[in-house]
Amino acid sequence: MLLSIQNLTVRYGADTALSITEPLIIEEGDRVGIIGSNGAGKTTLAKSILGLVPYEGTIRTRLRPDQMAVHMQFNEYTDAMPIKYIMEAVLGTKISENKKLQELISYFEFEDCLRKRYPKLSGGQKQRFTIIMVMMQGAALTLYDEVTSGLDFETRQKLVEKLADWYRDKEESLLIVSHYYEELEQLADKLLILDKGHVVDYGRKEELFHKYCGRAVIVTEHSDKNAKILAGYKKLASPAHLLAVSCESEERESELAGLLLKNNVNYKRSNNDIEMIYINAKKNYLEKE
Repeated sequence: MLLSIQNLTVRYGADTALSITEPLIIEEGDRVGIIGSNGAGKTTLAKSILGLVPYEGTIRTRLRPDQMAVHMQFNEYTDAMPIKYIMEAVLGTKISENKKLQELISYFEFEDCLRKRYPKLSGGQKQRFTIIMVMMQGAALTLYDEVTSGLDFETRQKLVEKLADWYRDKEESLLIVSHYYEELEQLADKLLILDKGHVVDYGRKEELFHKYCGRAVIVTEHSDKNAKILAGYKKLASPAHLLAVSCESEERESELAGLLLKNNVNYKRSNNDIEMIYINAKKNYLEKE
């Protein structure tokens, strides 16, 4: 066990921002995506683990503070000197003498940024700079809070691909706060779903998908034509512009795919759609409240 959380409560004045009653266990090597709407308690949980906010309850870990690293959503550095010197001063090492730092700079294609001052970096370059600084700590547990916040789609996609590739064969554990489902599809193997400070569910992606969505899901555009074609099938909760049908068996999936093809309807098939997990897990949770 790397980290355990139980009976955790965080209050801001009279408001309860986070309330976790059942034990949450994070094992070594876990990559946990933390999802929920604004105000769900995602960043508050990350800050609690790091000891940055007062809390009631129990957070146990065998890690020392220097074995945990964090990438917060907003970071600022001095503009008094080029990035190269900030990097060397904060890390306490020379780039020319540190092979790991050289590898990270090359991996994130950051060489041309070293002579720039921080305000002159683009949003993507600022994020890459902070990621390099975080990764240099070699922490057993790293928390990424909205690591691609404020970036355009193409820059986000490239950065997440870099992160996923870097961590693919490594043992570090990750906690990733994000509202971009496609990022978590690449980076996370478990999901912690929060809503208004409470845990909706926690588990491996494939287990949660099967629990809330079935063996597979077929999704198509929500139109009058498609609604009539799928009238006899039970729908899952989905974004308003889509229709989603659960396929509990291979036979049902073949039947449904054949029907849509016969009617010349485009569709997407998925067995790991995090957005569908989130929407249906939250619906199920709210119906029980």
